[in-house]
Amino acid sequence: MRVLAAMSGGVDSAVAAARAVEAGHDVVGVHLALSRMPGTLRTGSRGCCTIEDSRDAWRACDILGIPYYVWDFSERFKEDVVDDFIAEYAAGRTPNPCMRCNERIKFAALLEKAIALGFDAVCTGHYATVIEDDDGNRELHRAADWAKDQSYVLGVLTGEQLRHSMFPLAATPSKAEVRAEAEQRGLSVAKKPDSHDICFIPDGDTRGWLAEQIEMREGDVVDDSGSKVGSHEGANAFTVGQRRGLNLGTPAPDGKPRFVLEVRPKENEVVVGPERMLNIDLMRGIKVSWCGLPPAEADVLSRTDRVSAEFDCRAQVRAHGDPVAATGRVELDDAGLEELVVTLVEPMRGVAPGQTVVIYQGTRVLGQATIDSARSTERAGAVTAAG
Repeated sequence: MRVLAAMSGGVDSAVAAARAVEAGHDVVGVHLALSRMPGTLRTGSRGCCTIEDSRDAWRACDILGIPYYVWDFSERFKEDVVDDFIAEYAAGRTPNPCMRCNERIKFAALLEKAIALGFDAVCTGHYATVIEDDDGNRELHRAADWAKDQSYVLGVLTGEQLRHSMFPLAATPSKAEVRAEAEQRGLSVAKKPDSHDICFIPDGDTRGWLAEQIEMREGDVVDDSGSKVGSHEGANAFTVGQRRGLNLGTPAPDGKPRFVLEVRPKENEVVVGPERMLNIDLMRGIKVSWCGLPPAEADVLSRTDRVSAEFDCRAQVRAHGDPVAATGRVELDDAGLEELVVTLVEPMRGVAPGQTVVIYQGTRVLGQATIDSARSTERAGAVTAAG
């Protein structure tokens, strides 16, 4: 099989490519150049897809004896990931750029080009498992090592994309084993630290970076009753669940810390309140996609009431968050588009519009949606991005 190995420059993608070569596939390595901005050399373990990473990817391919190329996807990355990130924050939502990158770059643009060039699959160093059922349908499942499981950020993949995806690290019991294997193979990235934070904000200062991209206006910080308790320099820089940097001039009656409950960009307000008000029990998601076949209960088209039957699932809203027992159902909006409604069995803390909810049954990923609104168990009504 002809395999295109996406080489990030890290240890996981290098070992994944090595295993693909060892399995007898015809492998070609490619590194994605995603940024033309200066100052993107790695600092500590921040970021990914830097100049240093490109060199590390080349060294790995040289040791493996496979061809190596660099593909410039910087323009599409800016449009589909960076500009989307800015637009979402400007609308008062909290986006996940890694989800958008996987969806639109690594498993859309890259896969499309790979197939056009005659490759059968794209190989990455993600920790996730692809399983084929008796009818030949592909399913995405959690990796063997739940501590490193990355099925959440791959929840945007479709069944067609899963047919061309290869994750050689799926059954690896630990990251330590991957590093040991890399060292045995003579790969210089064996001890390279993991990347973290947002790759296009190398210093990790998201608020400072956003201040340069979005026009910030001074406004009020209010409590849940609407009373002013402080001021801010730009509502768009805040996110639900935030505790620090609130600049509150009026202490809470009980003296306890307050958290961001809601961001209202139209009113240029930030709403704060006690920690207990961060708990939500219902999420409504848009931009729904299914990771393979959806559950039979999610079929709305065969119904006249535009609402599907409910199905049991578990909901996860952060890459390393704990899944929560829930029920899901699908509703059609006025335009005929699917909306995913997730009702939690137990409250979940600090869910913000713009985050991604990925739903599971057991280890299997069913699909995902972008959270449009989240309802608090204590606050009346719905907390939405628009307020």
